[in-house]
Amino acid sequence: MRFLWPTHPYIRLISEFVYLAVLLDAFSRRCIGWALGRRMEPMLTIAALKMALNSRDIRPGLVHHSDRGVQYCCHAYTQMLMEYGILISMSRRGNPYDNARVERFMRTLKYDEVYMFEYRDMAEARDRIGHFIEEVYNRKRLHSAIGYVPPVEFEQLLINSSAP
Repeated sequence: MRFLWPTHPYIRLISEFVYLAVLLDAFSRRCIGWALGRRMEPMLTIAALKMALNSRDIRPGLVHHSDRGVQYCCHAYTQMLMEYGILISMSRRGNPYDNARVERFMRTLKYDEVYMFEYRDMAEARDRIGHFIEEVYNRKRLHSAIGYVPPVEFEQLLINSSAP
């Protein structure tokens, strides 16, 4: 059984704040879906969910775990999860430890990317954050929980070890 973990923090631009929706594969630590938008609303999280669903072969038993935010409880979001046969799990009320993995991802993103730059606009933020997620976090950053390898390499090792 595998889990997807979403989150949605804000990112400061020069003249506004924007929001980032992210979904992680809890087993490999890989960021498999993300979207940046001007409002924290269901369409933002749905865009990240669509990216995640398109990046994976969805099998029965997949669990989507989130906090109790309205963007994860809304009909459109939960309906999409149910259409794919994904089990829905939500954090206990007021318990920040339930989403520790994704909170750790956000800390890494903010300290290693977001706090290092002052983004001029949405396009620059999208480009830089996208590069960080896809090229740095997923392909280069080592994770102690998966044997000190990057998520993409960890997934490849799993594929190679299960090949006949």
